Amino acid sequence: MRINEFDQHIGETVEPVDFHYPDFKALSGSFVTIEHICVEQHLDDIWQFYRADHAHPKDWTYLFQEPFATKSDVQKLLEDYEVSTDPYFLAVRDNQTNTVLATFSLARIDTKNRVCEMSRVIYAPEFRRTRAATEAQYLMMRYVFETMHCRRYEWKCDSLNIPSRRAAEHLGFTFEGRFRNAVIYKGRSRDTDWLSVIDSEWPALETAFTHWLSDSNFNENGQQKQRLEDFRYETIS
Repeated sequence: MRINEFDQHIGETVEPVDFHYPDFKALSGSFVTIEHICVEQHLDDIWQFYRADHAHPKDWTYLFQEPFATKSDVQKLLEDYEVSTDPYFLAVRDNQTNTVLATFSLARIDTKNRVCEMSRVIYAPEFRRTRAATEAQYLMMRYVFETMHCRRYEWKCDSLNIPSRRAAEHLGFTFEGRFRNAVIYKGRSRDTDWLSVIDSEWPALETAFTHWLSDSNFNENGQQKQRLEDFRYETIS
């Protein structure tokens, strides 16, 4: 801990680093490819898990939107997404099926303080709790810290959205606290839970992700042998 000339504790010096705004066409992994939203390329697939007659309403309870009644409504949404820079919207394509099965964004991009947030996460039912879904989040975390040079990566959710908070903690985000009466949406009040990963934590998290995603960690039926949390504990220990 540093002490200034007034005998006060002060934070550590932060050396200037070039912050890189998100800007890529594709980010490829073994199981998924993350692409900047493009209406022409992504509309047909995204419509399938955004549409009201396919989506289960309970999956949209904690989202700011509701499932969409028409494909044209989704098209209008994606047209806005395609030109948006903050949030920077992304589609996740499954490499095996070549189908887009998820969307999310990097949001609240703070160039001065080198902070951004994983936001607006929507997964098709078949994508949830899969190895591919974890790889998608790993690829984004790696991009945020190694390419954008963020110091802090955030995840926020409705305090009542237990699955979202559990997902964040599964990925290594640390719960920091709750903002009461933070948001009004869908005519109701929301307390917001805040979680984060910071740059000093990333090397250990990357090691844990790499070990967990390895083929050696999965049996012939695709079942994990060891949990991501276990690898993370071993790495930190």
